[in-house]
Amino acid sequence: MPLVRDRCICLRRTEYSETSQIVTLFARTHGIVRAIAKGAHRRTKAGASKFDGGIDLLDNGEAVFTHDPGRDLATLTEWTLREGHLGLRSTLRGMYLALYAGELVGRLVEEHDPHPDLFDRLEVTLAELTTTRREEAFLAFELDLLRETGYLAELASCSSCGQAVSPGRESHLYFSASKGGVVCRNCESVVHDRAPFDPRLARLQETMLRHPRTPNGSTQRLPQLTRHQTDPVNRLFADQIEHTLGRRLQLAPYVLPRAGTRAATSVR
Repeated sequence: MPLVRDRCICLRRTEYSETSQIVTLFARTHGIVRAIAKGAHRRTKAGASKFDGGIDLLDNGEAVFTHDPGRDLATLTEWTLREGHLGLRSTLRGMYLALYAGELVGRLVEEHDPHPDLFDRLEVTLAELTTTRREEAFLAFELDLLRETGYLAELASCSSCGQAVSPGRESHLYFSASKGGVVCRNCESVVHDRAPFDPRLARLQETMLRHPRTPNGSTQRLPQLTRHQTDPVNRLFADQIEHTLGRRLQLAPYVLPRAGTRAATSVR
């Protein structure tokens, strides 16, 4: 079975035995890869280990693994740590957002489906989450992820009747997770899961999608945002993703206001 080398970010890990791990890796040129790292915790008498004593969540490293898309589980043979993101350990909010970003990638990107640009964006975002620009950095990455994987909500037209909506002129809009986007006033009465939706949220998303990134993908040119601005958008996206996938996002309760706190549908 051929061996390949790729840059990877660890999205999930499970202790398989006293010495081994099963890891879910986001590989730059191979997409999502599930692999077993046999002997990940085992060290020689000299103290050496080909996996540096194990792989941690969000670790960025150079990996060598068997490549066979027909198999459910690859075998990881080498791992060289490039970046352990120690800065995230000093900010609980940054750590939660980083873990949530990893969960979203693991849920929305298919196995063996490469997204090199998205991988590069995640690398940059993990570094930015250690800074005071973490809120806009996460939202910008989330928008890129949803757009690239086809999960981006429809905010430019009514998801029920298709009529164009103008966030600049509309005074009342609604959002439906089941419809995957905004609902106009003419249709809201027939959509059971509608929730009031501030039109300014749509304007915020449009602005961020249009805003050019720096050459390395940084969001430094974006205006600095607060949670009052980003939580409502993140909450709506989480509701939509959970409805589409039919399962809960494990990190959402740690990152977002509780479901039912409908201040999450307005922006200040």
